[in-house]
Amino acid sequence: MTRLRIALANIEIPENPEDSVVRAERAVTSAAAAGARVVCFPEAYVPGYPWPPRSRKAVSADFLEAAHERMARAARESRIHVVLGTERYVSDKPRLTALVLRPDGGRAGCQDKVQLDPEEDSLYEAGSDRRIFDVDGFRFGIAICHEGFRYPETVRWAVSNGAQLVFLPHYSEAEPGAFQPTEFADPRNSFHEKAFLCRAAENNCYVAAVNCASPGSPTTSAIIRPDGTLLSHQPYGKPGLLVCDIDPAEATPLLAQRLRTYS
Repeated sequence: MTRLRIALANIEIPENPEDSVVRAERAVTSAAAAGARVVCFPEAYVPGYPWPPRSRKAVSADFLEAAHERMARAARESRIHVVLGTERYVSDKPRLTALVLRPDGGRAGCQDKVQLDPEEDSLYEAGSDRRIFDVDGFRFGIAICHEGFRYPETVRWAVSNGAQLVFLPHYSEAEPGAFQPTEFADPRNSFHEKAFLCRAAENNCYVAAVNCASPGSPTTSAIIRPDGTLLSHQPYGKPGLLVCDIDPAEATPLLAQRLRTYS
């Protein structure tokens, strides 16, 4: 299998739901122009993650459906796979999800966030299933933010079921007085970027973590090799696409498949 070019949309936090769609459409076009076969967005990029101080009113199912159709058109026009951090309704309460779009604009499916952060319980409904997706014969899974950081089994499941890459879309913005890193996985920073490295090394898979660009951001977008070393990362707070070629042959399920469970 030849190398696969992926893009992470490390772009600005949207001002409002409509702005999120416009920015996402532009990023899809730019990723395709850079030669990427797939572009991944941060958690809930469309319509925007509703976290203080950027709280927003819940958007309707109709708005989300229209936004998803616009993104499907963008994928079709640019002939690129899209992993869109978004929301969807299954009941009367929304779910955080990643919508996967094919280059023909068709919907390959969704990976809902199964392990919610406790502070999300009042806003969202948890999903229940996990899925594997395909890009030109290259298989990937998705673990969304909290579940990828704190629940290693979410990544282990994907790799055990054939994934060579796991996308980790997340949302993280600087808090007042918090440490502001300039170097990846700085020991003075929180554990989150170290978790990127661990999820890759313990499963022999690529991990592609994507965050928004914002001043003082505590995490950035990064691609980790299957041996747990950093392949590439976006400068902190700098908007743009992180584009990188990965070699599927380097990703094996060896360590993931050797896990033994105990009763």
